[in-house]
Amino acid sequence: MKKYFAQLRPMERRLAVGVLVAFVIVLNGLYIWPHFADWSNWRRRLDDARHKLALYQSVISEKSKYEALVRGYEANGDYVAPEDQAINLLRTIQSQAAASHVNIISMSRQTTRTNDAFFVEQMQNVNVSGNDEQLVDFLYKLGSSASMIRVRDLELQPDPPRLHLNANIRLVASYQRKSSSPPAPVKTGTATAKVE
Repeated sequence: MKKYFAQLRPMERRLAVGVLVAFVIVLNGLYIWPHFADWSNWRRRLDDARHKLALYQSVISEKSKYEALVRGYEANGDYVAPEDQAINLLRTIQSQAAASHVNIISMSRQTTRTNDAFFVEQMQNVNVSGNDEQLVDFLYKLGSSASMIRVRDLELQPDPPRLHLNANIRLVASYQRKSSSPPAPVKTGTATAKVE
């Protein structure tokens, strides 16, 4: 390469050096200058990761407090055996209807949904009749009791003499699922980040 460069005239040498310098500048512009901001981006990502790690470790250090809260919530909930859930829902609906002076016209078959990890849902369609005050009292008492019953669908229409309202109601009751085994212990360790 030196031999070839030595054979060039001074003007050709200047032109070759100018082309080489322009080539190096173009390469820098394409591949090096756009990445000047990468160092600050990597530094920001490292700071974010350290902050997240500190946050996670502070929450993990309070594990015993959260376990005590979960045990307290589990103890507060009324556990109803799976074989008694359907009858419990039926008794609750009938007792609230009697207390609110609402007439039960018909009840359909109950269905069960078990997609949730913590609850089992029992669904019951009920057709009732009563005046507006009685229906509101019936629905309010169902929702405010500890049975966790709520209304999913409600259809209202007046009866033929227009003295009462007929309501077709889909009620859903959530029952606590009994945990089959205690949760596995989680090992907590400290993680250290190495910065180079």
